[in-house]
Amino acid sequence: MLRDYQKRAIDQLYDWFSTNSGNPCLVLPTGSGKSHIIAALCKDAIQTWPETRILMLTHQKELIEQNAEKMLFHWPDAPLGIYSASVGIKQLGEPITFAGIQSVRSKASELGHADLIIIDEAHTVSHKDEGGYRRLIEALKAINPALRVVGLTATPFRLGHGLITDKPAIFDDLIEPVSIEELVFKGYLATLRSKVTGLRLDTSGVRKRGGEFIESDLQAAVDTNKNNLAVVDEVVRLGESRRSWLFFCAGVKHAENVAFILNTIHGIPAACVTGETPKKERERILSEFKAGKIRALTNANVLTTGFDYPGIDLITMLRPTLSPGLYVQMAGRGMRIADGKTDCLVLDFAGVVAAHGPITAVQPPKKAGEGNGEVPVKVCDNCDELCHLSVRECPACGHAFPEPERKKLKLHNNDIMGLEGSDIDVTSWNWRKHTSKASGKEMLAVTYYAALSDPPVTEYLPIQHDGYAGQKSVQLLANMAHHAFGMIGPEVANLDGLDQIAKVMNSGNPPRRITFKQDGKFCRVINRSWTA
Repeated sequence: MLRDYQKRAIDQLYDWFSTNSGNPCLVLPTGSGKSHIIAALCKDAIQTWPETRILMLTHQKELIEQNAEKMLFHWPDAPLGIYSASVGIKQLGEPITFAGIQSVRSKASELGHADLIIIDEAHTVSHKDEGGYRRLIEALKAINPALRVVGLTATPFRLGHGLITDKPAIFDDLIEPVSIEELVFKGYLATLRSKVTGLRLDTSGVRKRGGEFIESDLQAAVDTNKNNLAVVDEVVRLGESRRSWLFFCAGVKHAENVAFILNTIHGIPAACVTGETPKKERERILSEFKAGKIRALTNANVLTTGFDYPGIDLITMLRPTLSPGLYVQMAGRGMRIADGKTDCLVLDFAGVVAAHGPITAVQPPKKAGEGNGEVPVKVCDNCDELCHLSVRECPACGHAFPEPERKKLKLHNNDIMGLEGSDIDVTSWNWRKHTSKASGKEMLAVTYYAALSDPPVTEYLPIQHDGYAGQKSVQLLANMAHHAFGMIGPEVANLDGLDQIAKVMNSGNPPRRITFKQDGKFCRVINRSWTA
């Protein structure tokens, strides 16, 4: 059985297809069960339209196997084949083909007619008309011009390019049926907890290329005997009660050196996995880690996607990165729930939490050519408008920014989640059109009312704004409308004017409870619950 938000994802996808042409991408947090959604989508399509031909693509062996496994779980007699050199199977001719892009990127003629391509980890598709995915899609479109593409990802952006919908990207829209906040609130994801570490790895002087640190320079800067000894000492002390430790390192030698210190100096059963680890050895190590025979697992660039072990309850970040996508993927390895696990501790020696913020509010990276280093902008916590660093009030919604502070790191438990806040029980709500006094821009405002002892809480949705703030607000409106009266949100967003949208939303059921954070004189709602 699918969970409520998984059904919602498929419903919103079908609704999008009914009113749009092009290629959408479902944005689903790590651990939300994308493979179950893929399986249900494939099953529904084939059983409804038996002549449909589906190609499920991804870039990693483990993801191919996981997605095929879930397909057979939902539909034991599914007519599927697998085509992947890394898996060791090459089957064509079935209505559903699960394939590795490296194995089929030049085999359009052998694949033949395809009606639907589903791409897992869709952020790996090139923005430009180049690369294996784009070439294969164009070749298959030459066979069937009506071919549609659906992406799935937890991180809908690419370093140096921005959102994966920014043209000339292949995807046209983002559908966000569920948030990390909702999944944590409902108990489908575990909470991350972060602590300030005694050591902070120094990246000053490390060169950058393509918007990211150059790996050789980075590894030389952080992989020192002094750093490694201090890091492991602190992890052993803070992780004493934790059972499964995962380390993200800056390179192969770094991962090997950290594992060596864990084993030889501290007697912690540890192993290292890198791209150079032989296949059978890697499978053995991962199996022993999941079985509890290995307590600590170090890696370099291989366990950010496709590795799903719910028992991980400690993540050590030793790989500084300028990529918000990589940060979210690393942190996401600890968010799956497991028996006996209450949360996952994140020890951030690399400064990625401070660099990118809570994983519930990560901003897309800048596009190429928009400058390097610190850009003189800040993001409004109230409406996500990008503002110049010098302004004291958001020009979009009037949010007052706090006075600037001297640079110093103050992280507390749960900072990585961004979920600390206050709860109120909602008795009613009121939607209206709001015009910013500062900028004159129009947006939606919704005020939540509670008992007389609790003051009302107002949030703003700039759904008509361009860029990320507008896209995010449209998806939020879609989600709220879905809960308010089962109406698919994009229909609400397409109504004639903000006044009409407000009128429709006022007739819907408000959430029973909200969780919010006070940011200056404004409030940021971080969770809404329609259930008791």
